[in-house]
Amino acid sequence: MTGFDFDIAGKVALVTGASSGLGVRFARLLAGQGARVALAARRLDRLQALAGEIGGGAFALDVTDVAAVRQTVADIGSKLGPIAILVNNAGVSRAARTEDVTEADYDAVMATNLKGPFFMAQAVAGQMIASGIAGRIVNIASVAGLRPIGQLATYSMSKAALVMMTKAMARDWGRHGIGVHALCPGYIETEINHDWIASPAGEKLRAIQPRRRFGRPEDLDAALLLLCAGAPGGFLNGTVLAADDGFAVM
Repeated sequence: MTGFDFDIAGKVALVTGASSGLGVRFARLLAGQGARVALAARRLDRLQALAGEIGGGAFALDVTDVAAVRQTVADIGSKLGPIAILVNNAGVSRAARTEDVTEADYDAVMATNLKGPFFMAQAVAGQMIASGIAGRIVNIASVAGLRPIGQLATYSMSKAALVMMTKAMARDWGRHGIGVHALCPGYIETEINHDWIASPAGEKLRAIQPRRRFGRPEDLDAALLLLCAGAPGGFLNGTVLAADDGFAVM
């Protein structure tokens, strides 16, 4: 990486949505820096396979279940130790024209993208405060939280609210030494969206990207490590970092 000391070796890091996509990349990245990674998602078989590769632990979790969120945070604390880093990555989208959004889709997006991260951060921050840990919480938002994206009204709304949630938590928990940040990726190619990116619609979107390419998961590595680190990120708090090749300001 760089000559900086990212200072996460031996720390317990929780990554939600860790069964696929960016969650897998984030988990491997943190483990590679020496963190003990707790993996959380609904698909336990995938988590167990990843835990076999990088160590740590696998915890089946639906982030929309607040009681389960609180229990999982307590279980991680008991089995791995108090959480020092939270990567709030679980999220979903439902593509539809705004006039066609259903109540069920609206509720699903808001529950996973906003309610779940809120109560996850609340539970983890409570554990950090009780343990005297000056931890880091990184909420994975999106470029869609900084500018609206067509046919993704509810997703854009949820991610914009996640950005504001980040700022509110940073203000409230900074006195405990807890840094809360939002990472806003642009269009990143993963196995989840690979087929769409290869479609005519994907190629059309690629053509208007500032550097005429989509991001790769590794393009987020340095940004995530900076926001997770005790140093050199020690004076950062409430940071909203867009890693989108400038798409949000086009």
